Amino acid sequence: MYLNAQGLGRRYGRQWIFRQLSYNFRPGTATAILGPNGAGKSTLLSILAGQLLPTEGQVAYSLAGQPVAATEVPRHLAYCAPYLELPEDFTLLELLAFHTRLKPLRPGLTVAGLVDIMYLHKARHQAVRTFSSGMKQRLKLGMALYAAAPLLLLDEPTTNLDAQGAAWYQEHVAQVRDAGRLVVVSSNVPAEYSFCEAQIRITDFQ
Repeated sequence: MYLNAQGLGRRYGRQWIFRQLSYNFRPGTATAILGPNGAGKSTLLSILAGQLLPTEGQVAYSLAGQPVAATEVPRHLAYCAPYLELPEDFTLLELLAFHTRLKPLRPGLTVAGLVDIMYLHKARHQAVRTFSSGMKQRLKLGMALYAAAPLLLLDEPTTNLDAQGAAWYQEHVAQVRDAGRLVVVSSNVPAEYSFCEAQIRITDFQ
């Protein structure tokens, strides 16, 4: 999956959050989007995901040499962010059964296997609304990390995780990186993006 961002800018009212941001995101790479809170990191990630339109500029997508329309990007995208909601009336197994119909897991992985990877085996019949904030974040991460999607976007991935959960994230984000997957991490916590080869400082475009 290639993302070619050209001259991106986003404005709220009369205030520009960032302007003239251009970058070529290549498959098999990991890029960190850095900046202080409120600088526009999540806004940029939402634009890359096709969830938000830029005020100026554009993002072009391609997969295996073929252009991908912005409306088709969600099919190829796995996205984890603390502000994304889960259907909390489902049990864990019900949620995963529903989710994997829309977003299949990586080859060779089953729902039961993912539950074990997330250390949520004892909670598999519990309603998601009963989960702690750390369990919910591990669930969001597990569904994103282990989705069969060539594009992985992570926004502040260790939010609500304790030290053990943060170590779990670092272990598993390393395991799911492969030659063809494009990873973008929005963060201001070095441990969340230490594996990234490239960085974009959003303050450079303000």
